[in-house]
Formats: sequence, C-alpha cells, structure tokens
Amino acid sequence: MSILQIVVLAIAAILVNLLKRGRSYVLLAVSALAMYWLQPRQEPVNLVFWFPTLTILLTVASWLVTSAPEIRFRRENWGAAAVLFGVVLLVDLNRYFRIEQFFPIETPRIQLVLAVILVFAAAVFTLARLRRDFPFLLVAAVCVLIVMLILMKMPSAVERLIEIAADIRGKEAGEVIGLAWLGFSYVAFRLLHTLMDRRAGRLPSVRLDEYVNYVIFFPSFTAGPIDRIERFIRDLNEPLAMRVEGWMEAGRRLFCGLFKKFVVADGLAWFAMNELFVPAVQSAGWMWVLLYAYSLRIYFDFSGYTDIAIGLGRLAGVRLPENFDAPYLKPNPTQFWNAWHMTLAQWFRSYFFNPLTRALRSSQRSLPQPLLILFAQSATMILIGLWHGITPGFFLWGLWHGAGLFIHNRWSEWRRTRPSGWGATPHGAAFLKYSGIVLNFHFVTLGWCFFLLPDPRMAWNVLLRLFGVL
Repeated sequence: MSILQIVVLAIAAILVNLLKRGRSYVLLAVSALAMYWLQPRQEPVNLVFWFPTLTILLTVASWLVTSAPEIRFRRENWGAAAVLFGVVLLVDLNRYFRIEQFFPIETPRIQLVLAVILVFAAAVFTLARLRRDFPFLLVAAVCVLIVMLILMKMPSAVERLIEIAADIRGKEAGEVIGLAWLGFSYVAFRLLHTLMDRRAGRLPSVRLDEYVNYVIFFPSFTAGPIDRIERFIRDLNEPLAMRVEGWMEAGRRLFCGLFKKFVVADGLAWFAMNELFVPAVQSAGWMWVLLYAYSLRIYFDFSGYTDIAIGLGRLAGVRLPENFDAPYLKPNPTQFWNAWHMTLAQWFRSYFFNPLTRALRSSQRSLPQPLLILFAQSATMILIGLWHGITPGFFLWGLWHGAGLFIHNRWSEWRRTRPSGWGATPHGAAFLKYSGIVLNFHFVTLGWCFFLLPDPRMAWNVLLRLFGVL
C-alpha cells in the first residue's frame, strides 16, 4: 500500500465508524472496493478484476457451506448479496468510465461477468434451498482451498498458469508478467479456519455480511493479522467507542506503522542483503552489516504494516489482534515464535501442531517423546516456511527454525532436571536472559539467509563467508 492509499482508507474507516445504521453493509462495500483497488497491476490485465471477484465468490461459497440452514434465507443476507453484486458490477463498468488510477484499465465484458454471477447465484440458490448441512462439502472445500494455495505458492505451477493464460489470449508467455493474487494467503487461512471450526461444531452462526466482512476486512486484508471470526463479529456488531483516547491510540499506531515502513524499513532497504548485493561483497564484516540490515528491515516492514492495519481497524471500530511483541528481544526460539507473526503461529498451532501431536500420542505405536516433538515441530515450521512459497529456501528456513525449537525444548528439559545453582541468582538469571537474547537474535538472523536468497547454495556460501570460511 502507498501512503495515499493508507490515507484514503483511514478516511473511509472513520466514516464507517461514524455510521449508526447500515454500518456492516457500508463496510462490506468499502472492503470489496478496496480489494479491487489494492490489487497489483499485472498481465493479463483482466486478472486484476478476476482475482478479487474470485475471492468474493469463494467467500460466499464458504459461507454457504458453513452456515446453518435456518439462516441462509434471512433478509439481511439478501442485502449483503446485493451489495457484493453491486460492487462487482460497478468495478466491471469501469471499462466505460476508465478511472485508471483506481481500477484496472481493462475489465471483462459485462455479458461475461453477468453470466458468471448468474451461474454462481443459481448454484448457491439451489444448494441453499436444500436446507441441510453439507458435511461432504466442508471436506471438499478444505481440499480445494489447500490445492489452490499450493498452486499459487509453487513457482513452477504459476509459470504453467501464466503459459495457459498467454495461450488463451494468443500471446507469448514471455509477455505475461506474473500472477499476484493479493491477500489470498490470508483469505485462504481465514476460510480454512471457519470450515474446520464448522466441521468441529465450534463455529458460531453468522450472517453473510458478517462472514464476508471478516474475510476481506480491508485493514487486515493484505498482510494480516489473522483474526478469529467469533472475536471479529463482536466488534463488528458492537464497534469500539471512539473517545479521545481511542482516536489517540489509532493515530499512534498509524503513525508508528508509517514511520516503521516508509522511513526505517525503506531506508534499510538501500543496503539490506539481497541476491544482487551478495556476489559483490567479499568481506565477512560487510556481509554481517547487510544481514543485520535485512533482519531489521523485515521486522520493521512487517510490523509496520501490522501497526497500520491495527490503526485502521481501530478507526473502523474493530480491535485487531496483535501480531508482534518485540520478537528480537526474546531469549529463545520458543518465545520468539510466541512474539513473531503471532496470529499465523497460533493458526498453525490450533489446526496442525496440536491435532498432529494428539494423533501421534494416541496411535498404537506412539513415538518416543523427543522424536515426537522433533517431528511435530519440524513439520509445523516447514509448513510455515512453505506458506511463504514452495521453494527449497523456504523449506530450509522452516527446517532451521524447527531444529532450533527442538534444541531449545531439549535444553529446557535438561535444565529442569538439574539443580538451579548459579542460574537462579539475580546475576546468573540476568546473564542467561541477555546472552539468550543475543544468541537467539543471531540464530533468527542467520536463518533469514535461507528466507531471502532464492538459491540454497548462495545461502550456504553466505553463511560460510559470514564466519570467514569462504
């Protein structure tokens, strides 16, 4: 997001929060329009229209699958459907208005869009009229979302999709820049959260406007945090009162986020490590400088966007969950992952790590405890790495953190069975704490080599050069 876009969205959030009636519908329209507006420009240009539209269709379909039969035909749901239809139609009509600064230059023909919407609406209406639950569709929807997420995260699959798109348009594949489905990683995880909670019987009954607002809420759409639907709809239906301290808090978070992102992070980007700088650096000292700069840059960039999202959410009357809690000041990997991208880590803990460990413990041939912990932590962290992209580098980054978590777990178990000794004294505890912070920061920082460099061999050479081996 640019500063101009953030300012416009802040004004929209304030106006939404001031509304006494129809607030949910207006927020729905603003979030849907923002989704189209923020979608990055790409070739073929029509994808700038179809990706947000597909997000809306997927969200409505997921609501249908997860909703209770008795609420599907409520009048409020028809109002939300009308708002979404109106937004899609308005954006498509831009082919006649040509508001190029806000929406894509090209949009599909209105006949095609109407045909797609009518076919989708007919399918939704037919399923809704059955007035029963769809347990088999819950499983199918989870599988479809996971497959879509995998395809969008695999460079080879994306290249193949680009070739298909080029063939359809009669162009060479080289003319197609790439595929960028803005916010889909977060959208998919919000949808998976509701689908799996519905299957477990934990999902509350929600209206269509509540559900879609949760999934595409514009402050958190592009970069999180990943809220829980039951918490979000409480704020949606009972927005936070905006007294003086509320305005001050929202302004503080917005200002801090803007400063972190556009001053600190963008300033560090001038000399932070990247694949272009690495071959030109020969000394270990300068390589450390570049790596430190990247480590700080990624924190200030990501936490800056989170502060902006929380500030915008506060202006709209919604208190989004925190995503960072001084992660580089934590003394071990376990505490780091309780403070870095917290909502993503909590999502994986709830829907992968905990079910996996329960299944392994309850199996007839239960693994030894250390091996169980190693497998569960490594698998979880590898998946967190692959969530960023299915590449060898992200795999190794996840494995790096999985190994760090396991080593810390074993160290903690070993210390627990030993006398406290000097470590329990004030000086000993302080030494262990601050030395742990230094060691953990460098462990995390070294791991960024696998995260940021596209070639694992380049990352390995950087690690060797950092310690003067190469």
